[in-house]
Amino acid sequence: MGMTMSQKILAAHAGLSEVKAGQLIEASLDLVLGNDITTPVAINVMQGFKDDRVFDKDKIALVMDHFIPNKDIKSAENCKTCREFAASHDITNYFDVGKMGIEHALLPEEGLTVAGDLIIGADSHTCTYGALGAFSTGVGSTDMAAGMATGKAWFKVPEAIRFNITGKKSKHVSGKDLILHIIGMIGVDGALYRSMEFTGEGVSELNIDDRLTIANMAIEAGGKNGIFPVDDVAAEYMNTHGNRPYKVYEADTDAVYAEEYTIDLSELEPTVSYPHLPSNTRTIDEAVSDHIKIDQAVIGSCTNGRISDLRAAAEIIGDRKIADGVRCIVIPGTQRIYLQAMEEGLIKSFIEAGAIVSTPTCGPCLGGYMGILAAGERCISTTNRNFVGRMGHVDSEIYLASPAVAAASAVTGYIADPRSMR
Repeated sequence: MGMTMSQKILAAHAGLSEVKAGQLIEASLDLVLGNDITTPVAINVMQGFKDDRVFDKDKIALVMDHFIPNKDIKSAENCKTCREFAASHDITNYFDVGKMGIEHALLPEEGLTVAGDLIIGADSHTCTYGALGAFSTGVGSTDMAAGMATGKAWFKVPEAIRFNITGKKSKHVSGKDLILHIIGMIGVDGALYRSMEFTGEGVSELNIDDRLTIANMAIEAGGKNGIFPVDDVAAEYMNTHGNRPYKVYEADTDAVYAEEYTIDLSELEPTVSYPHLPSNTRTIDEAVSDHIKIDQAVIGSCTNGRISDLRAAAEIIGDRKIADGVRCIVIPGTQRIYLQAMEEGLIKSFIEAGAIVSTPTCGPCLGGYMGILAAGERCISTTNRNFVGRMGHVDSEIYLASPAVAAASAVTGYIADPRSMR
């Protein structure tokens, strides 16, 4: 019986010739990731180990991003704990203020995640790196601690769902629209503990930022991971961002899938997730007809804070102004993206339109800071979750959308169709 891409990566890292869905394995890790919220917990766990040394100082990445710059004493203490741990263990890949970014935008940019890697991270959106052909998945802080100490982790081999992507996408339709469509189609538990494998000739229509967005949100359908084949687009990205060798794994032709879906990109429309689940989706036509007034727009996050996202938003805004009564917050994913946006004039355009531009941070996505909502307020956001109270008060509402839809909404004051902007 053949294996899927994910199963081949797991087998190789477990030193096995093959694995089957449901099998329990111990596998060697290429990277262990933590942030300023999850790492202090893992550090406390490690302090209880007989040997609290890290297995490889080059294969651990600690990224301060959720409450950076620190918003209060507790967040400052958390970062101090991480900073001191990184210094005492000589951690190579430690990222803090000045050398920073949102972890899932930063690590691929730094060349730390490549095809064939097995990666765990104490953050649920660690599945992002499947865009480059890696097996990456989120774990708890205890598993992170064990991974930092031993370089190994236990896995139950997942079965897989194959998404066959066909056709060509229309203007203002992006990877965000595709993954929202999929989550709306299968539900927030439709891929529970399954690998979401994206294949088909339509994959070539998706740029690397589209793929990173799609893999990032695999967890919003319950997926163990999301993964793409390694083509010229992925290879060019990896060759441009670092020089680590990588290994390409391909699914066997007789690989077994629990389910298969075919999605024609030419039939997709801009898509919006209504409160309070990512699966509560509507097409943009439906959203426009509902005449939903917004108070805030957020363009950024580990899902949609990359340069193509900022370009898409800036194109829609053009020489328009942010609507009266709307707070528009733009958050580049990394310092490098911030600088590139400055050089391209995007930051100037956002500010002249009446938006604010933040240093890279997760900030409002998890209700941390930089855009907390009050009771009764509505936000159109390019982030990845819209659960009750996710961005502030339990009586606020979050509508998930692409950067193009968020930008169009910011300048009209209502959820708007970017295709209607002239």
